[in-house]
Amino acid sequence: MPSRTQIQAFFDPKTWTVSYVVNDIATREAAVIDPVLDYDFKSGHTDTNAADALLEYVRAEGLTVQWILETHAHADHLSGARYLHERVGGRIAIGEHIREVQATFKKLYNLERTFLPDGSQFDHLFKDGEVFRIGEVEATALLVPGHTPADMAYLVDGAVFVGDTLFMPDVGTARADFPGGDAHTLYRSMRRLLTLPPETRVFVCHDYPPSGREPRWETTVAEQKVNNIHVRDGISEEEFVEMRKARDATLEVPTLILPSIQVNVRAGQLPPADENGVAYLRIPLNALPTRK
Repeated sequence: MPSRTQIQAFFDPKTWTVSYVVNDIATREAAVIDPVLDYDFKSGHTDTNAADALLEYVRAEGLTVQWILETHAHADHLSGARYLHERVGGRIAIGEHIREVQATFKKLYNLERTFLPDGSQFDHLFKDGEVFRIGEVEATALLVPGHTPADMAYLVDGAVFVGDTLFMPDVGTARADFPGGDAHTLYRSMRRLLTLPPETRVFVCHDYPPSGREPRWETTVAEQKVNNIHVRDGISEEEFVEMRKARDATLEVPTLILPSIQVNVRAGQLPPADENGVAYLRIPLNALPTRK
């Protein structure tokens, strides 16, 4: 059966993030998945180069943005969702368990009293298995926790956008040591994805390629089941958990975790400005565990 959708990927080399525009070919209605807002850690400046590339494509193709979908509250880049929404509309959506993530990080950052961890910053909160449409094409939101409690994958027209749950087969899988993460849960989520038909196209949110390989972001369920170095067929849950915990213990805290999450739990909205008109990011000191 011919595809009813068109998929365009946008790779951000600064954060190794892949964003997507998925549109119904017939209606030209589209969803944007995991857009990036550029952020320079040294200067504190934001920029919109990555998001503007998506906007340019949307306008050139004559698309109407219906959805801006987040797979989770990212720890490695600021979300461009609010910036895009202000220019092309679309409902900003994420999984309903974002409330748990918001509650955790409201405490960590001691956010303002007016910030409510109720998901109201987003236009829509998906339930597991919820069916929605991009134009006339049916899509399904799948809860795949483990990396965080709120991770979602989006199944659209024979393709699944898996966020940080799975990486390319030669890279493996996401870490599970963030607040609310769990390696057992992550394994079960990945196995859920690998029960999809083998020909299902798998689109990842990041690629950290081994030396000598160019970045890639598309694979298939069949390829993952045979070749994924962490979760291919034959690797048990206990084997995976042992490997994941040992590997996570060696990983550094992501460079942008503290700036990014306080923006991303707000659906890409920057914190409210102080009385001087300047918005500030909060950096909690000595609050996260160190890695030596």
